[in-house]
Amino acid sequence: MIDCTKWLCLLFCVLLLLKAEASYVPITFVQNAVTKGAVCLDGSAPAYHLDRGFGEGINNWLVQFEGGGWCNNVTTCLGRKNGRLGSSKKMAKQIAFSGILNNRRIFNPDFYNWNRVKVRYCDGSSFTGDKEEVNPTTQLHFRGARVFAAVMQDLLTKGMKNARNAIISGCSAGGLTSILHCDRFRALLPAGAKAKCLSDAGYFINTRDVSGTQHIEQFFSQIVATHGSAKNLPPSCTSRLSPGLCFFPQYLVSQIKTPIFFVNAAYDSWQIKNILAPGVADPEGHWHSCKLDINNCSPDQLELMQGFRTQFLRALTVLGNSPSKGMFIDSCYAHCQTEMQETWFRTDSPLLNKTTIAKAVADWFFERKSFRQIDCAYPCNPSCHNRVFEPQDQPEV
Repeated sequence: MIDCTKWLCLLFCVLLLLKAEASYVPITFVQNAVTKGAVCLDGSAPAYHLDRGFGEGINNWLVQFEGGGWCNNVTTCLGRKNGRLGSSKKMAKQIAFSGILNNRRIFNPDFYNWNRVKVRYCDGSSFTGDKEEVNPTTQLHFRGARVFAAVMQDLLTKGMKNARNAIISGCSAGGLTSILHCDRFRALLPAGAKAKCLSDAGYFINTRDVSGTQHIEQFFSQIVATHGSAKNLPPSCTSRLSPGLCFFPQYLVSQIKTPIFFVNAAYDSWQIKNILAPGVADPEGHWHSCKLDINNCSPDQLELMQGFRTQFLRALTVLGNSPSKGMFIDSCYAHCQTEMQETWFRTDSPLLNKTTIAKAVADWFFERKSFRQIDCAYPCNPSCHNRVFEPQDQPEV
């Protein structure tokens, strides 16, 4: 017979631990952005969560952009329009800040007392879209670039204009945001400020899927076309390549002038699921179990994943050897590691060269030492926190 009291106590202890590792921060709506047309897909006001800095961190700013994929046509954008990824009306009124957003030194030694911001994602274009016209039938607004500008302006008036240190960061589609807007963010801040960029799981690569099709290239091109993003992508890229290609970091990071750091898994779980083995390339579902748990992958599937890692590392070579471009590339089956306490900074967090992600990023930012580490191939790193997904997790593109 199960002792329910013991199970309840265990559950209570787990919940207490989770609560101790995170704080909850209320939402702020940028209401004056609406008159500028800087709105979510449904026309609602953009939003963010701000936890004020204190002590020595009062003039330091960390602006983290939320992830959540993209929408590449009217149908998929309509699918987002009435949820939290398309409307601020559907967003939680407070969210947990953990990992790099944590306000306790024990969990976030170098950034705990900074002004920490989580910018909510509701445009579906990594904050790049800008189409003036609104279809009267769908009522979809493609205004991501205006949202970026309006949120930045609001934060500047709340003290970011006095920043001494600043980081733009983000996870997944938010990590891509921090790449695409890296130099733009730097230009908003005082000339004397130390400003850098951090991309977590945002280095999406252009490669073929298991059927030999360039599925992700077509998908990214559709995003750019649907949202009218071309004019807001780095001109250093769009002057050379088609705008759709300029959504891929590998074609533009060499031109970024602001220092930038990349945290990424070489076997990024989102990219394995959506770039290497998307559903359209695997109609019979041979990859389904493998994508949920890397321990379920067959030898042939693992060989293809090793090939994906080779392609990923090749795409990184454009970064060159400059210490201003740091990297922490582990061999975990993971996606987004800076906002999760267990992977950012804890006694059992993933390590490269005996260093946590938190320490690697901080050492690089404060120029205590450079950090450019690439892990050995899977399954060599016992410190990895490999993701295990439920079947309903992370719908495919």
